[in-house]
Amino acid sequence: LIPIHYLSKMSAISLNFREFQFAQAMLFAIKEINNSTVLLPGISLGYKMYDTCGSIARSVRVALALANGNEVVSAPYETSCTRPAQVQVIMGETSSSPCMAVATVIGPFHIPQISHFATCACLSDKTKYPSFLRTIPSDYYQSRALAQLVKHFGWTWVGAVRTNDDYGNNGMAIFTEAAQQLGICLEYSVSFFRTDPPNKIQKIIDIIKSSSSKVIIAFLSHMDMDVLMHVLSQHNLTGYQWVGSESWIFDSQTAEMDKQHILDGAIGLSIPKAHVSGMREFILDVKPLNFSGNKMFTEFWETLFDCKFNQSGFAAQNQRECTGQEDLTGLQHSFTDMSLMPIFNNVYKGVYAVAHALHSILDCNETCNNRILQHIKKLNFTTKEGDEVYFNENGDPPAKYEIINWQPTENGVVDFVTVGLYDASLPADKQLSLKNKSLVWTQNSKQVPVSVCSEKCPPGTRKVLQKGKPVCCYDCIRCAEGEISNTTDSITCLRCQPEFWSNDRRDACVKKEAEFLSYEEIMGALLTAASLFGTCMTAVVAFIFFRYRKTPIVRANNSELSFLLLFSLILCFLCSLTFIGRPSEWSCMLRHTAFGITFVLCISCVLGKTMVVLMAFKASLPGSNVMKWFGPTQQRLSVLAFTLIQVVICILWLTISPPSPFKNFKEIKDKIILECALGSTVGFWAVLGYIGLLASFCFILAFLARKLPDNFNEAKFITFSMLIFCAVWITFIPAYVSSPGKFSVAVEIFAILASSFGLLICIFIPKCYIILLRPEKNTKKYIMGKGAPKTF
Repeated sequence: LIPIHYLSKMSAISLNFREFQFAQAMLFAIKEINNSTVLLPGISLGYKMYDTCGSIARSVRVALALANGNEVVSAPYETSCTRPAQVQVIMGETSSSPCMAVATVIGPFHIPQISHFATCACLSDKTKYPSFLRTIPSDYYQSRALAQLVKHFGWTWVGAVRTNDDYGNNGMAIFTEAAQQLGICLEYSVSFFRTDPPNKIQKIIDIIKSSSSKVIIAFLSHMDMDVLMHVLSQHNLTGYQWVGSESWIFDSQTAEMDKQHILDGAIGLSIPKAHVSGMREFILDVKPLNFSGNKMFTEFWETLFDCKFNQSGFAAQNQRECTGQEDLTGLQHSFTDMSLMPIFNNVYKGVYAVAHALHSILDCNETCNNRILQHIKKLNFTTKEGDEVYFNENGDPPAKYEIINWQPTENGVVDFVTVGLYDASLPADKQLSLKNKSLVWTQNSKQVPVSVCSEKCPPGTRKVLQKGKPVCCYDCIRCAEGEISNTTDSITCLRCQPEFWSNDRRDACVKKEAEFLSYEEIMGALLTAASLFGTCMTAVVAFIFFRYRKTPIVRANNSELSFLLLFSLILCFLCSLTFIGRPSEWSCMLRHTAFGITFVLCISCVLGKTMVVLMAFKASLPGSNVMKWFGPTQQRLSVLAFTLIQVVICILWLTISPPSPFKNFKEIKDKIILECALGSTVGFWAVLGYIGLLASFCFILAFLARKLPDNFNEAKFITFSMLIFCAVWITFIPAYVSSPGKFSVAVEIFAILASSFGLLICIFIPKCYIILLRPEKNTKKYIMGKGAPKTF
């Protein structure tokens, strides 16, 4: 006879139907093994059960006695033992805390302990519990599976209630760690034990009521869940989505007690459904005669069938007498409920693991290690139902769970519907598998509950944590201009590339609008029209001068310079057109150089005309021959020399660092300004400076000649034209520097046109007036006449 010792907590007050069923499952396995001709042939397994009443102290006391060999096992079979049997294996306990205590005691003796329902992940620590094994998965996997389940439904703001023992505290600690990694926050995490005073449980109810989370993770034993549910029912605390651990989620007694439908729609993990042929019939095949002398079982039987055993020779009045042969099969009772068959199967597999280990020891030769613990760790077998049984290096079986959903039926009974699976052996992204369409939620809703501290931040915003609150509580701040977020719950906004800008929703970067002075827009069209008008006006003046080229007023002041000046003015008006349109390599180089050279040519002509006026006046004085030093040849050469200097400056500018197209991203944030980079700023200001120098010199000379006789003198008009020219370009500098984008180009075009119109109107319009409207003044006599000098 090989003994197996079973520790259970059938209770010293009343019969615990769960534990009684677990004991029956062990007896069924032992009976099946003893009747087997293949496994342990000729050898019988014996057993002795110890009722620890759920007490850790009693569990430790029994374990110490077994380890010291103080317990003598009496064989319940016909063949008696000739010597005291040595304990081989301890089966149980059901809860984690007693298991930890027992495993600590028997570990140094290498006595295997196999539990069917102790799930605490701490028991996987082989340095503390070297001889502990189990046929139920560790909470290490269950807690992570629960966290993945919560994350799957988008619940990031949850509450948690746990049993205040090793099972609840360790399980919730692993869940909390996994939840944090998945971005889930716990609004509260409270613990209690079923023996706690009512005021402590009331505090938990108050916390749940005042919370904003609508999902509660309940890592509770079935007994603690029953206590909590009773209090919840008193407060009618409905509308919360419960997520449960395997201890209570598929417990039919808990579901039966939920009269207020507090837990309707609950979801959680359970051990996969199982079937062991013959076990149900064996468990239900109990008779009081088999438990004679057990007062608790006698009372249980009397309550179950509403009868009374006649111990004094007569039955109680008006009460049926118990025969002991009553049939349990058709009875609706928690004892006959087989919803815990997966756990019965765990007990069954544990007993068979012991039998297979003993069988391998018996088949071993003398050199084999005869410690049963080592053989149990190495075994791998398949039960008659096809379940593969083996233990990993931590003494744990493979982690597989069914996902159970509490779905109320029309008759008020809760149906445990399998809505998914969890297999820890699969890759991380395939471990959780759900059928969302078949789910029922709290209050019989078909809509997935929402439990978040803050609503998801839409694209175009970013999350900013609320001060002093968990990471799940945040405000959604709109992305700044030029930044976007194109995902939900983005923690940062991404800056767009320089050529792009954020749209109004701040969820996409769109290409910036290119801005330049174009012919199509109103300002560009007006400037183009002004340029063309100036060109045509200058051409008309040139035609008039050409038509009347032999008249005194045209010939009076070097008509050759006048025509050259008119030609340069036409070029000045036309060069403004090079500033309009999309900048290119050639247009950028042409616009500034053409402007610089044509204006110098223009100013050189004006300067030449001014000098001619002065020289002509000096030549009219007696004994003066200055005109021979500034004749037509000298005038042409002076214009050529002044212009060549500007040409040289422009060539140097284009050679060293020429203007080029440039995309300005900084001036206007949401637009690209297409402009011409100056290249060398020294070259640009040298061109303008040289024009200014010639204009200033011309102005000074014209100002000095302003008091010459009126009829002969055009220096007065040159003075006015140079005054306008200088005023325009002096004003241009600050306006150009301060104008953004295309407006700086418009300012430059306006300065070119204004100064060109100033020269054209001040110098040529008075002469055209005389030619066309006052022809009587267009005579040599009038022009050579003397008049009193005037000042202005």
